[in-house]
Amino acid sequence: MSFLSRYIFSTNHKTIGIQYFVLALTAALLGTALSVLMRLHLTYPEAKIRLFEILWPNAAAGGVMTPELYLSLMTMHGTIMVFFVLTTVPQGGFGNFFLPLQIGAEDMAFPRINMLSFWATALAFLVLCSAFVVEGGAPLAGWTAYPPLSAVGSIAGPGMGKGMTLWVVSIALFCAASLMGAINFITTILEMRTRGMSLFRMPLTCWAWLVTALISLFAFAVLFAAGILLLLDREAGTSFFLPAGLVINDRILDRKGGSPLLWQHLFWFFGHPEVYIAILPGMGVVSTVLSVFSRKPVFGYRAMVWAMLAIGFLGFLVWGHHMFISGMSPYSSLAFSVLTLAIGVPSAVKTFNWLGTILGGRLHLETAMLWALAFVSVFVTGGLSGIALGQPALDMYFHDTYFVVGHFHIIMGVAAVFSILAGTFYWWPKMTGRMLSETLGRVHFYVTFLGVYAVFIPMHFAGIVGNPRRYSDFGQFEFLKDVQGLHKFITHAAFLTAAVQLLFIFNLIWSLYRGKKAGDNPWNATTLEWLPPSHQPHIVVRGAYDYSVPGARRDFLMQNESNGQ
Repeated sequence: MSFLSRYIFSTNHKTIGIQYFVLALTAALLGTALSVLMRLHLTYPEAKIRLFEILWPNAAAGGVMTPELYLSLMTMHGTIMVFFVLTTVPQGGFGNFFLPLQIGAEDMAFPRINMLSFWATALAFLVLCSAFVVEGGAPLAGWTAYPPLSAVGSIAGPGMGKGMTLWVVSIALFCAASLMGAINFITTILEMRTRGMSLFRMPLTCWAWLVTALISLFAFAVLFAAGILLLLDREAGTSFFLPAGLVINDRILDRKGGSPLLWQHLFWFFGHPEVYIAILPGMGVVSTVLSVFSRKPVFGYRAMVWAMLAIGFLGFLVWGHHMFISGMSPYSSLAFSVLTLAIGVPSAVKTFNWLGTILGGRLHLETAMLWALAFVSVFVTGGLSGIALGQPALDMYFHDTYFVVGHFHIIMGVAAVFSILAGTFYWWPKMTGRMLSETLGRVHFYVTFLGVYAVFIPMHFAGIVGNPRRYSDFGQFEFLKDVQGLHKFITHAAFLTAAVQLLFIFNLIWSLYRGKKAGDNPWNATTLEWLPPSHQPHIVVRGAYDYSVPGARRDFLMQNESNGQ
């Protein structure tokens, strides 16, 4: 087998899972770097920073970042983190590597489509990054790309020409890749489970990957269609999202019949399920980690499954709560508000079941467990602020403020990242045969955990006093003079939190060469991925998470073991 077929264009699910992981890690480093530059400019908007002038000689002449450059960094940061990190690692990385192992399958159902899905994702990332270097630079329409700004072309300003077109093409490629991946996941789970592996014997990670794939199948199809329509508006003169009489830069555009609100409906019909595409796999990982390191079965396994299914279903019914200020009917707002609060019920079921899992358990506070507990913490914290935003009367005030920035980053960004870190520390021994350093892991955990709260909780307070988001300089607002100190605190906390991520990168690289060699099942887990390859094919005789089974010879039994083994 050649190097290309074994490591580059491999159809092996483990290799593809690692490729997704490395791609997302690269994207995370870039996305984090962009956020650091944004915070630096927000706190010191008049500072002349040589790095800015080197990177962007036109958009940051003299070392001072222009508002347009700031908006382009914001757009690229959001796009990279949402699509190429939070969506890619939990499903594409962990899912590809561990799903076949956990259900006893030899590989994914369609290995070649699996390979094509990864390379389409990688191409999408390269196309997006190329927007930095084309004429006009990266787009500045935000990661939501609202028309008419995103639909009219270069007349809208820097980055809205070739850069915006590349953004749309990138997202379309990503959608196509995600659709291929979703079909693969659904088919693999429904058709390739080993003997005895009924649906309700699957680990909760598998249920999470299944529900996420079902959501992706419907959500990314809608975004793909919306992207094609937006591309036609930009390049073919159509008017799906452009109304009549639109005037930009003293020029009347010859378009009619379109509606910018149509894009909002299409985008958020994808956008809210996207939150669960990012976080549901994390819920599965956290459920598993809490059980393993509490030495207890998952509390309410079936309730957890039904809660995931309910979250997946209700996630498609609440998109309008992102549009309370768009002028929708109050009756529609009421319906979306009620449904938004309703989705809190299955979320609460999962939260209380996680607490029930650890209650009375023999807790082993390894780094993976710390990240899982931290996930529960930030999930609850972000959910509480979500209750406020689910009320139309409150959202009318909070919508364009830093309150939304703080909420969004905690509930989607931080929670999803914490679950990724929990999964990394838990599964790294299986992926590499080496253990990550627990000492380095704990230092990284405590600084990061305190750091994210120091960054995003103060944003809620800034939002309460009316601090607008998407602005590159708050100096023009007299009423925000007293908030400048808060922003400095946020920025310094963000610098520290970003810097400590280098310790995590070092831990990954160091462990590959110097890490302690891992045994076949270092955590004494119960699921099939921890069996040596020689044990295949598997015959499953019990559910996942069997700990403290009466009559068993040890405190855990793997899914292929009977009590007498």
